[in-house]
Amino acid sequence: MRVFITGGSGWIGSAVVPELLAAGHEVHGLARSDESAARLRAAGVEPIVGGLGDREVLRASAAASDAVIHLGYNHDFGDQAGAGRTERGAIETFGDALAGTGAPLLFASGVAFVAPGQVATEEVLAPFAGPEAPRGGAEELAFGFVDRGIHPVAVRFAPTVHGAGDHGFIAELVRVAREKGVSGYVGDGAGHWPAVYRGDAARLVARALENASAATIVHAVGEQGVRTRDIAEAIGAGLGLPVASIDPDDVGEHFGWIGRIFALDLQASNELTRRRFDWEPTGPTLLEDLAAGSYFARAAA
Repeated sequence: MRVFITGGSGWIGSAVVPELLAAGHEVHGLARSDESAARLRAAGVEPIVGGLGDREVLRASAAASDAVIHLGYNHDFGDQAGAGRTERGAIETFGDALAGTGAPLLFASGVAFVAPGQVATEEVLAPFAGPEAPRGGAEELAFGFVDRGIHPVAVRFAPTVHGAGDHGFIAELVRVAREKGVSGYVGDGAGHWPAVYRGDAARLVARALENASAATIVHAVGEQGVRTRDIAEAIGAGLGLPVASIDPDDVGEHFGWIGRIFALDLQASNELTRRRFDWEPTGPTLLEDLAAGSYFARAAA
């Protein structure tokens, strides 16, 4: 297949690309900068210059392809509503371009906030709708494309997609611990974070491209939920810092923007995904990755 990918030079996408190429697909990727284009070209991807807001570029690229994998996202925590509008615009554009083709449209979503305090499963629909909802209400919008002859697949990633080189949530927790001189957890630390190793997530995306049915929810989750106190203790051990409980009332002051996420109890099952795609996570666990030390070597640089 000719596959158009957004976010192909990003953290997850750069691991997905080799899986697609190994499966024999021809891959074209959105590049918002010369640096991104160079990385894509070096990986064997034909770059297409443009950003997520360039609707004509998205439309033409999708229309010329047999499948779209949309992994790009504007992670602007200072303007989440704006990020949601951009995401919705991209999904709308792909819907217009692929209407009537039967083409797969895989798009990144997340398990966070789907069912806080419960175990989210692949059968639980995301409760978000509208352009300013989390990720622009992309799942609700895209699943409405089935009647238009499109094959939407929501790939819900764990909030932590870990591995050497990760610059996401765990790296931010490491930065906060170093700055504060203590590795904190919220309250009694009994909350959870789902996690998945980057390579395992990439393999799953490639399998979902070829094997998922329309309106499928895929959980790219390796661990249902790692206890937040255990995460804090692993960070403390890696940095040689004390570990302490942070009062829930002080979460914002201590952790900053990431505190409201770290304070949640998030768990997500991967049972249906493993069975449907014959997929078994084989990479290191989050705590094993923390113990390996790459997060702390980078933070110290």
